[in-house]
Amino acid sequence: MVKHVILWQLKDELSDAEKAAVKAGIKEGLEGLAGKIPGLVEVHVNINGLPSSTADLMLDTTFESAEALKGYSVHPAHVAVADGKVRPYTKARFCLDYEVSY
Repeated sequence: MVKHVILWQLKDELSDAEKAAVKAGIKEGLEGLAGKIPGLVEVHVNINGLPSSTADLMLDTTFESAEALKGYSVHPAHVAVADGKVRPYTKARFCLDYEVSY
């Protein structure tokens, strides 16, 4: 299994209401990929960070393999969400991919 964890910071010019709407849209879009991408085992988006957080939201996904993660990165459904709901509104992205065994 491979974990793929992303932290994003939203653009500063977004109002609090806009940030809330963007976070909800990202959550809906990415969690909506469940069952649509081969090798994607779990997908969760956390949009309710504590005030002490330095990121606005987090993607936590699990894949069957590193190859499945590579397939996800170019899958048309994922690219559509990334290009339409994520990239236009984020200023910073941090990624950690790692292998796990359960």
